[in-house]
Amino acid sequence: MISATELPSTRPYLIRALYEWCSENGFTPYVAVKVDNSVQVPREYVQGGEIVLNVSMDATSSLKLGNEFIEFKARFGGKPRDIMVPIHRVMAIYARENGQGMAFPVSDEDSKPIPVNALAAAKSIEQTDEPPQPPPAASGRPALKRIK
Repeated sequence: MISATELPSTRPYLIRALYEWCSENGFTPYVAVKVDNSVQVPREYVQGGEIVLNVSMDATSSLKLGNEFIEFKARFGGKPRDIMVPIHRVMAIYARENGQGMAFPVSDEDSKPIPVNALAAAKSIEQTDEPPQPPPAASGRPALKRIK
């Protein structure tokens, strides 16, 4: 019998399932990420140590939702960037249009703080050229709803 510590995480499987659900139902899948030094994103778009990424097919190219990383190419302010997010840094995946999705715990024990000057330069939380959408919840995070 395999112990619980030897089992692979369910997080990448749930992320892929919710990504598929969003895509098949015409919703825009977003992932909220807790940024540390292991996360490869444009630091100027990080706000409060977090970034929200549009991972729809329209906003990304070469998207790979793997068991260890989410990887893709996207444009930020018109400039192409390579993005790599360790799965364990994903705080949530949800549909932009209705907030339905799933949140995940993210531990700060393993993370290293991001430089303060990177946070000061934060401008936006989206990588598209569209204006940012106001957050659905007062905390700045999406109000996640249970999927039926």
